[in-house]
Amino acid sequence: MKTITIALLMLFSVSMVAQTNTELKKHYEAYYKQMKKQGDVQGIINAMTHLEVLEPSVARRDTLAYIYLSEGQYMQALNTIGVEKSDSDSDINVEVKALALKNLNQPKMALEHFEILFIRNPNVYLAYEMADMKIQINDLVGAKLNIDYGLANVTDDMKRAFYETQQPYETSMKAALIFMKGLLKFNENKSTNIDPAIQLFNEALAIDPNFNMAKISREALEAQKAQKAAAKN
Repeated sequence: MKTITIALLMLFSVSMVAQTNTELKKHYEAYYKQMKKQGDVQGIINAMTHLEVLEPSVARRDTLAYIYLSEGQYMQALNTIGVEKSDSDSDINVEVKALALKNLNQPKMALEHFEILFIRNPNVYLAYEMADMKIQINDLVGAKLNIDYGLANVTDDMKRAFYETQQPYETSMKAALIFMKGLLKFNENKSTNIDPAIQLFNEALAIDPNFNMAKISREALEAQKAQKAAAKN
């Protein structure tokens, strides 16, 4: 009799927990819809986090990580989905890892995920980002391959945003790739390649005279060239 009583109590407890979880799930689903309606991002994050605890879901975790990324909360995004590579990762999962690591100044780790994105969907925009990071980590051969791909596939309507000024601006992607080619040329030999790099910056500026990053880089190399000339005299 005692055994039967214990068994019944356990079944009752399980039933109560299941009922409570179902009610909580309904509550947070309703809360999520309301926060979404109000445009309350933190509320959306809170609702999704509770739903994830109640009913774990890979798709929900990926979405939650993407929201963190969109809000500039890069560590939170990575803490949600991790940084490990997996062939089963969704495109959104890989994109979050790639962009979060890039924004946390981890180009080497970010490139592992950018490479996966590029294999799945090769395009000029990814090629540019990868070339930029490869120059940072001194993978100049890899950067050249990405730049060559970009220049071979870029079209005149493609744009690339830059944020080094107080007011962000867009420039021609072709100009951006030629600028990147100039950076690569300079990094290949910083002693002898000043003039070829300046020439490439000028080519970029011929396409877009308002390309501020190209102007700044050209001015920096021209100043360096002038200092070398003055030192010789």
